[in-house]
Amino acid sequence: MDMVGKTVLITGASRGIGAAAARAFAAAGANVALVARSTDAIADIAGEIGEKALAIPCDVSRYAEVESAIAATARTFGGLDVLINNAGIIDPIGHLSQADPDAWARAIDINLKGVMHGMRAAMPGMIAQGGGTIITVSSGAAHGPVEGWTAYCSSKAGAYMLTRAADKEARTAGLRIMGLSPGTVATQMQREIKASGINPVSQLDWSDHIPPEWPAQALLWMCSQDADPYLGTDVSLRDDDIRRKVGLL
Repeated sequence: MDMVGKTVLITGASRGIGAAAARAFAAAGANVALVARSTDAIADIAGEIGEKALAIPCDVSRYAEVESAIAATARTFGGLDVLINNAGIIDPIGHLSQADPDAWARAIDINLKGVMHGMRAAMPGMIAQGGGTIITVSSGAAHGPVEGWTAYCSSKAGAYMLTRAADKEARTAGLRIMGLSPGTVATQMQREIKASGINPVSQLDWSDHIPPEWPAQALLWMCSQDADPYLGTDVSLRDDDIRRKVGLL
């Protein structure tokens, strides 16, 4: 993929899939805006990438901050071509009967409202320029229940429906909107899942998880027309056919 001249904004870019995606898009020639709450981490990655990177501290649960981040990106690089909604949390892990309502709501604020905030802030500019790509990092938890993950499953299911609805509304305006379900990835989130000891996912060996560079490569591929058949739905990186298309097999 040649992304020279394109601008990409990635939320949750301080580590894991987000950090790997920032490096992958930069290597493909794109301007990259790294958005996260972890100011030092995104500053370090932006410094590593160089002048084509911009670090923007931002809490995606706050719409005004997301709107400002997207505006700053457009001012700096002359527009926004790709939005990667990657920011997400797994907490709280535990049975619903014992859940902290505030912690549960925080997961919705980040995993679902954060996606809506990104879409809402990015879509008008993309529509005005005649096109753009919005990809949300989804999960198998969007499509099936997992013990102890009521907040995560509910928020990811909501984000998947938001992807479908946004595609229905904006595809004719030139927007490409879809999700990536990467499977289990070797990130800090999996360490938190492992520590919980709840459900079969926590029992997986570290070697069972794919490296974050794999979904990063998939996100890059999804910006090409080859991924157009998957608009409005989730691309599953568990699918060997998808892995072949991405170049991972």
